[in-house]
Amino acid sequence: MEAFDYILSISKVVLILVGVIQVVPIMIYVERKVAALIQDRPGPNRVGPLGLFQPIADAVKFLFKEDPIPLNTNRFLYTLAPFLSLLPACLVIAALPIADKAILFGREIYIQITDLDVSLIYILAIGSLGVYGILFGGWASNNKYSLIGSLRSASQMVSYELPLGLAVVGTVMVYGTFSLREMVLQQEGTFLGFLPNWGIFYQPLGFLVFLVASFAETNRLPFDLPETEAELVAGFHTEYGSMKFATFFMAEYMNLATMAGLMTVMYFGGWHLPWVKDSQLLEWLGSQNLLCIVQIITYIVKVAFFLFLYVLIRWTLPRFRFDQLMELSWGSLIPLGLINILLSAVIMYFTGGKV
Repeated sequence: MEAFDYILSISKVVLILVGVIQVVPIMIYVERKVAALIQDRPGPNRVGPLGLFQPIADAVKFLFKEDPIPLNTNRFLYTLAPFLSLLPACLVIAALPIADKAILFGREIYIQITDLDVSLIYILAIGSLGVYGILFGGWASNNKYSLIGSLRSASQMVSYELPLGLAVVGTVMVYGTFSLREMVLQQEGTFLGFLPNWGIFYQPLGFLVFLVASFAETNRLPFDLPETEAELVAGFHTEYGSMKFATFFMAEYMNLATMAGLMTVMYFGGWHLPWVKDSQLLEWLGSQNLLCIVQIITYIVKVAFFLFLYVLIRWTLPRFRFDQLMELSWGSLIPLGLINILLSAVIMYFTGGKV
């Protein structure tokens, strides 16, 4: 049975990781099409029907493109930096629960690589390591624009990890656990008899703080100061090309998928459909595996909504100045996060339970 367990664990890692990596080409296509729609132009329409094969053409181009290394760089850190950005994005996926369970060879299999008791802390801790890849890449490039971009990224991520953590504290207070799977299980059913029993209705202010901070943590517009073209050419990855640049690109989109998955799990019920319990769905479908498929689709749809929101915001809102970026975090989001914790504690004290 031990051999079966090893094979099962490796299979889950491969399937889930390969599935999440597919977010990258899909998001590249969606990003271009949404940008084209907003700017009143066609977008990709040459490679394949409706331009659907454009991401494949891009991947082939990156693979065969020349990969020069600039002079006077720290070659080791310059080469290592893109993978230091991608590695944390891959590792945090392990703790995200995608669905409840399936039945295979008479055994229950959770649709999650690993169920940690402290999975929320694990995700925040590993996710914060991605800044080292950006710092090393900017410094090792021996380019002033790249160095300034990497320093901006460091100050930005440190500043916005604080409100992100404060928002998470409110969620932990409500559910009494750091396990993301337990959080999802507690969000089944309804709230007040007519609302889905989702975390956003218990923590609306916490969700707002988390959502804004997630944009800054992923360096997305209007928070993409580390790579602003008007000031820094391309910021921390100015000197990168070929697959090294593509690796930074992959890390960004996988971080988006992770943040979208985390918001889905904490605030939008994870794999649960609104107003329907899993036991009712199981009775209607008659199979645990069919229920698992429905749960996976539900999770994917919710994550896709947040990914589309990231794209929509990017192409509609202008970029902040750096002083505005810092003021938003230290002057607004952190106080709001503290107020959210205080309100949650007071309401839980008087209600004796959830907010």
